[in-house]
Amino acid sequence: MSRLAPAHGHFEDLGAVHPIGLGARAIRAYVPHDHATAPRPLVILFDGQNIFGDAGSFAGGWHACAAVDQLARARRAPAPIVVGIEHGGLARIAELTPFSDGRRGGQLDALVGTIVDELLPRVHARFSLAAGPAAHVIGGASLGGLAALYAHLRRPDVFGVAIGMSPSLWFTHGQLAAFVEAQPVPARSLIYLDAGVREGGGRTLPIVEGFAARFRARGWGTPAERGARRMMMRPDARGRHDERSWRRRFPRALRFALAT
Repeated sequence: MSRLAPAHGHFEDLGAVHPIGLGARAIRAYVPHDHATAPRPLVILFDGQNIFGDAGSFAGGWHACAAVDQLARARRAPAPIVVGIEHGGLARIAELTPFSDGRRGGQLDALVGTIVDELLPRVHARFSLAAGPAAHVIGGASLGGLAALYAHLRRPDVFGVAIGMSPSLWFTHGQLAAFVEAQPVPARSLIYLDAGVREGGGRTLPIVEGFAARFRARGWGTPAERGARRMMMRPDARGRHDERSWRRRFPRALRFALAT
């Protein structure tokens, strides 16, 4: 029997969440159409203005919906629902960083707490979603990539998978490194990291690779090892710090994040 390719999915407005001290943040979901009957995994992405189409993003979008549609055609398991959390414009640095550099930043815990306490119950009540950290992916790029990695390590009981594309790990680098070393090793963890060779004048990739080395030293294996804790570190020879590069890299990041 031939298998029909799924039709394109649809978007749903999920209202807003209200992190303490940050104001309302609009939420939108992309629901694929692959005739799935089993519960779906959930992918939560920061910078919701940028992750779907070009509209609303000053630099173009990632077209994450196209990546999900492609995934739906390629795999037997249900494709994920993708939820985008819009950033707060001028408040973006504050809300997507866990520590302050003395002038800015340091309010990410409020946003992570709101995702756990307000957003997750809402989306689980609305959609048929798989339960548990293995089915909850959190991701982003740049500061969003930093936020995703922190959220995963801060709450591995909720978010079992992190996607960090070009994560801004230079921001309060010392505090971040100390935080990573201090966290207990999760029972299960998938971490995707990448960075372009050209980013930051060549300075970004070594920083991200340095954090990848920390994870390897603490027991994270390669994708091929198929263990409970795996990490993919992907240098991108053509990569820049822009939406076009993240659009190109996101499908592979998503495939790794949803690997079983």
